[in-house]
Amino acid sequence: MERADPIVNAGGVSGHVHQIAGGNGFGFKMDYAQTQASSCSSCLIQKDMSNYWTPALYYKAENGKFESVKPAGGPTVYYQQRNGPNNDKLLAFPKDFRMLAGNANSRSLEQTASDTAPGAVSYVCLDYRGGSSESDGFPTKNCPDGLRAQIYFPSCWNGELDSPDHRSHMHYPIGHYDNGACPDTHPKHLISIFYEFTWQVDAFKDKWYGNTQPFVWAQGDPTGFGFHGDFVNGWDVDHLQKAVDTCTSNSGNIEDCHVFEKIPNSESNSCMIPPSVNEQIDGVLDALPGCNPVTNGPASATQQSGCGATTVIGQPETYFTDVTQTKQWEYVGCGIDSVGSRVLTPGYSASAKMTVETCIDYCSGKGYTYAGLEYSTQCYCGNSVAQQGLPLPGVLGNCKMKCGGDSGEYCGGGPGISLYKKCDGTCQNAQYGITGNTTSSSTTPSSISSPSANSKRSARRHLRAHLNRET
Repeated sequence: MERADPIVNAGGVSGHVHQIAGGNGFGFKMDYAQTQASSCSSCLIQKDMSNYWTPALYYKAENGKFESVKPAGGPTVYYQQRNGPNNDKLLAFPKDFRMLAGNANSRSLEQTASDTAPGAVSYVCLDYRGGSSESDGFPTKNCPDGLRAQIYFPSCWNGELDSPDHRSHMHYPIGHYDNGACPDTHPKHLISIFYEFTWQVDAFKDKWYGNTQPFVWAQGDPTGFGFHGDFVNGWDVDHLQKAVDTCTSNSGNIEDCHVFEKIPNSESNSCMIPPSVNEQIDGVLDALPGCNPVTNGPASATQQSGCGATTVIGQPETYFTDVTQTKQWEYVGCGIDSVGSRVLTPGYSASAKMTVETCIDYCSGKGYTYAGLEYSTQCYCGNSVAQQGLPLPGVLGNCKMKCGGDSGEYCGGGPGISLYKKCDGTCQNAQYGITGNTTSSSTTPSSISSPSANSKRSARRHLRAHLNRET
């Protein structure tokens, strides 16, 4: 999550928090070339370095405070071949194409229908025992198996890559939002995309109060009518066009499209971007990040400013401890570990008071040159890193668990392992910024000893249903 939106707020801090998925080329300002500079994607298909984002969801407590709601995994993005009654030729998204769907300021069903098309924004209250139900705005009951927010994008195009409002170059099909005919003003028919984001609202089932539901989108929308989505194309265009033309199975399974190659979830889960806006955006908050008072409508909301919220893009957060001067050890990245195949052996220690320094001291004292931390309290040692656990080049990794003995340090994750190495001459920590973004920097991780030769691994990703992880 981040207050970033390179479409609406290009080059600056966004007005509200977004949940973001896709390539790690995502930045506060970006073009197609930057998407292609991505070293990984949180999605599951090779050659798709696009970015997909929607607002984050919060719970508003009776005392006026807010609490972030956790997503149920990553979003699902469907690529659908809806060519309308005229059997139009469907086109892949071109380079530098971007678009919006929905309106963050909408607070009524009528406004949402006007800005999109009837049915393009909807919700499903998931209840696998009692029966799920669909609604146009936020449901007024608890959803035990999750709240699924859905948005369908327009697919009729006038040939322009963008427009001043980021919407006018696109149009919904006439007759039905997902399979009608394109109007003469927007005659080109693109592949259709449809987002599903699911949220774990059942965690708040005992915290409802009053006669209204308690959830709000990050822009201060308690109605649900302001749900919106953004898309920046990062596909290899020819690759996507081949899939559009040849992958005609109705199964929705990635494996049924021979054009695509899929990677394991463990690799896509490791693709993250460090935040660059210095503010708290999750946990319990006094106010929504940015200047976003809750507005009930039915009149459209207006963007607020001047509340003191930061507008500064800083240096990316680091998820390691710099011990190059104090210990002469360097951070080499976040690897992937597993119980059945440890990446560091044979040294091991565990402590509820574990810190990075404690682990390094233990491993160094035993004569090892590598130290690895995970699950906040565990320390592993060795003289080489197993091939399967090597940090992916340019990939931040999922090593964001606070250390048991120091909440200001990070000690791996699950299954991420924070890897440190005894310096061999000059020390150089691995740094991970936003790829290709001039507001931050990144450097190549140090070389790592492995029992076998290093191999580059690339992140990959679908047509029909893409399963994503948030970036």
